[in-house]
Amino acid sequence: MAVFWYSKAANNGSVFAQNNLGWLYDNGIGVVKDDTQAVAWYRKAAEQGFPDGQNHLALHYLSGTGVPKDVAQGVLWLKKAAEQGRVDAQFSLGNLYVAGKVLPKDEAQAFMWYRKAAENGMADAQNKVGVMLQRGIGSPKDDISSFGWYLKASGQGLASAQNNLGHMYLNGTGVEKNYVQAAAWFSKAAEQGNANGQFSLGQLYQKGLGVPMDLVQATAWFKKGASQGLASAQNMLGVMYHQGSGIEKDEAEAVTWFRKAADQGDATAQGNLATMYQMGFGVAKDLAQAELWYRKAADQGNATAANMLKKLKDINH
Repeated sequence: MAVFWYSKAANNGSVFAQNNLGWLYDNGIGVVKDDTQAVAWYRKAAEQGFPDGQNHLALHYLSGTGVPKDVAQGVLWLKKAAEQGRVDAQFSLGNLYVAGKVLPKDEAQAFMWYRKAAENGMADAQNKVGVMLQRGIGSPKDDISSFGWYLKASGQGLASAQNNLGHMYLNGTGVEKNYVQAAAWFSKAAEQGNANGQFSLGQLYQKGLGVPMDLVQATAWFKKGASQGLASAQNMLGVMYHQGSGIEKDEAEAVTWFRKAADQGDATAQGNLATMYQMGFGVAKDLAQAELWYRKAADQGNATAANMLKKLKDINH
């Protein structure tokens, strides 16, 4: 029924109907999915200046669905939509300028478009602006403004921004240091399943910063982050198993988690795995493997591993 009425209105020139009819064909709702028809209706809306149609048409040109891939046309329509305030088009332009593949890499342009989207209320863009201001990318470094943008995005429930805000409070960056606030924001991120937030919250429980020290809680949060593939959490979980901190000591489990992190290139975990091989903890003693993992860590600038590698070679030679 929706297709019938949209078709009547679209044929009478309604940009809303043309765009919506394109969306139905795009998604196969009420009609057989047809990218070519979707593009045709998006184009009609776009050519009448409708930003939603322009944005959708741009995405089809950039992906080459329903129309031959044409990056120049894609960018042209994306900019038309962005200039009319279409937030996701503004954000997409920011992404393209950061990536430097479709468009020449231009961090200042990326920042400009992210900021426009951020000012229009997009949480992901607010977080991006916060990151760029904190790091001085595309704009002069400004920790206070960075904090403000993280706060806006966090207030909208964006977990990555909540984690970033937690670090601002933890380190006193752009705001007075406050461990209780850091723990509160890490908790919000962690409870949404953000692996970095889970790891950070685990560290606070481990050290008793902003929350009572609780090694069981620390280990539980490390495990959540580790299970999502976060190398730093995997390494820390390995440490907890190795030490028997907050969990029953289990050297074989420690090796398992050190290896997961080491395989991802985490230098600390590589050094820890090397030590397990060197000492025969949780794995058969193997000095060749120990040397291999110490070298991997040392090659990444890990001074402790470099020192251990030297000692190991001195012993073997």
